[in-house]
Amino acid sequence: MERVECLIAGGGVVGLAIARAFARRGIETLIVEGAETIGTGTSSRNSEVIHAGIYYPQGSLKSRLCIEGRNALYVFAERHGVPHSRCGKLIVATDEIQIPMLSTIGARAKACGVSDLQQLSELEAYRREPELACTAALFSPSTGIIDSHGLMLALLGDAQDHGAAISFRTRIVSAEANADGLRIETIEAGTGRPFELQATTFINACGLQAPAVASSIAGLPRGFVPDTRFAKGNYFSATGKTPFKHLIYPVPEEGGLGVHLTLDLDGRMRFGPDVEWVESIEYSVDPNRADRFYDEIRKYWPSLPDGSLQPAYSGIRPKLIIRGEAVMDFVIEGPAAHGIKGLVNLFGIESPGLTSCLAIAKYVSGLVEVSAA
Repeated sequence: MERVECLIAGGGVVGLAIARAFARRGIETLIVEGAETIGTGTSSRNSEVIHAGIYYPQGSLKSRLCIEGRNALYVFAERHGVPHSRCGKLIVATDEIQIPMLSTIGARAKACGVSDLQQLSELEAYRREPELACTAALFSPSTGIIDSHGLMLALLGDAQDHGAAISFRTRIVSAEANADGLRIETIEAGTGRPFELQATTFINACGLQAPAVASSIAGLPRGFVPDTRFAKGNYFSATGKTPFKHLIYPVPEEGGLGVHLTLDLDGRMRFGPDVEWVESIEYSVDPNRADRFYDEIRKYWPSLPDGSLQPAYSGIRPKLIIRGEAVMDFVIEGPAAHGIKGLVNLFGIESPGLTSCLAIAKYVSGLVEVSAA
């Protein structure tokens, strides 16, 4: 049985950021990832937006870590040459009755520390985006976009430069706490070969699979393993020249932020996500869902041409249910919560997880006591 100081399950953007944080402290770090490469799940199936921290309740982990993470992410991207753009976004009211919702969003954001939002009239919004139809808007200059795969490569590269290693096609089977930390049984995909590791610290950053991994940890009370509902978000791309230079978001809807317009770094448009509750992880996109997309998009872009939307991709967001109630915040629990020394579980790391990854890593590293060898 091999020994390692820190074992991180999950090679998505959050797991890679955590690995980097531990490796930079001189701590022996190993990442195990079930897929053949990094970030094949939620990390690569999102809008690639750097969020400003607008929507989250004051005092929540999402609010705190998004704002801290946003600032750190811009600095990291600049220093490591990760393609990104601070393009800004408009949150739009498309009906008079939605205008008070913009005021509520603005007040909540200000209370959380987002101080740069600008209220725009219909005319002011039109001057910024002549194709936009709205009654009022909020402008967020701190919102941006980033190459998520380039970010993950930079995080992994920096972690490896500080001694971290990664094992692909490796799945966690079970874990058990002992006096020295946790004994973890893994299996190699394809060969089925088992392998045991003794880790001083075990970080469960498995995204959609995090509750299943937590369920396999002997001694972890069942009350610390949430139930999860899968909210599938479908995205469509649009043909033709992009008439917008900012991201366009409607006011939020239940389960998400509405069918918004985002841009990739080449200026191409994509729309989504919607909310489709599913029972399993499956990423096909039904072309017929475009019918609803047209209706929602035309509320703020009436001139969207017929037949211009094409299925692009989908992602799945983990929605947590603890003791029968929906939980909208990140759930990050260390030994102080569940009592197992060296164990940290991360649940419900959906948006703004990409934006927050560096701040999440810093937060997680503060939950366990690990010293460099």
